[in-house]
Amino acid sequence: MFTIHATKKLLDRVKQPVRPPVEEPTSALGNWYATAIFWKPQQLALLMNERTLLPLFMPLAPASSMLSRFPDNLADVLEAIGVQREVVEGEIALMGEGSYSKTASRSRLGSMNDFVRLAGYYRSDGQAEDLLALSAHMAQTPCGPLFETYTCPDSAVRALFGRR
Repeated sequence: MFTIHATKKLLDRVKQPVRPPVEEPTSALGNWYATAIFWKPQQLALLMNERTLLPLFMPLAPASSMLSRFPDNLADVLEAIGVQREVVEGEIALMGEGSYSKTASRSRLGSMNDFVRLAGYYRSDGQAEDLLALSAHMAQTPCGPLFETYTCPDSAVRALFGRR
């Protein structure tokens, strides 16, 4: 089980029940933060891992099915940053059922907003069309909350799964 701590903007779109967050997630990555991005002509969801700050960009539509589409998108991003397929399959299996909750960390919201701004710069250069490539590229971004450990989300994820 895991929780997606969603912004009000995203909760208004997905129209799903808001539950208390899962205190002890069943997977290594654990809980996530998410927001909606309204770029014309597409609308996206940015999900960011609470523990490693791994960013994941995916289409928002249809918003009501975002939670069920998330694991497949996560598997693609994990493989794109170098996590072995067997490890990815195990992580996805451990995730189990997800639920939505309200955001609970200003620090994580700030990191997510930084990713949105940075992705906007890539978009203005025409580099943000491939969401998998954008997610993998943004995973190499140095993040202040990670400076004492692995610096970038992709390094933190690979270390979490034992592959450096």
